[in-house]
Amino acid sequence: MNHCVLEVEVIDAPTVRYTQDNQTPIGEMTVRFDALRDGDPPGELKVVGWGNLAQELQSKVQVGQRLMLEGRLRMNTVPRQDGMKEKKAEFTLARMHPIGAAATPPNATSKSVAPPPSPAAKAEPEAANWNAAPLVPDTDEIPF
Repeated sequence: MNHCVLEVEVIDAPTVRYTQDNQTPIGEMTVRFDALRDGDPPGELKVVGWGNLAQELQSKVQVGQRLMLEGRLRMNTVPRQDGMKEKKAEFTLARMHPIGAAATPPNATSKSVAPPPSPAAKAEPEAANWNAAPLVPDTDEIPF
């Protein structure tokens, strides 16, 4: 199954366009992610969100914001100006989660300082707050 989770920084403001047939919104943005090896340049990737995710991209995401993205990775063949074809990766968004200051609860203030955790609290790891909904509807026709 093709399921990816990426930690990224938004480098181009999200834009929204609509399909001709039923006016479904399509949101697009470019993101950057850290390289796997020291010395390699960071990677860039086009992210596409459909429907409500497209509108959420436009209304909630800003340049410079850090996000955790969940979705599918695919390769597109696009024509270049010199007539040759080039393959480019594209990320189809399923969910996004803000990271950092945007992820703090609305009641929290930046000036408040939490007390250090007790030794007993360090022994138990924090439960992950992930949305466990599947990326694929239950009507999948694959027999295995």
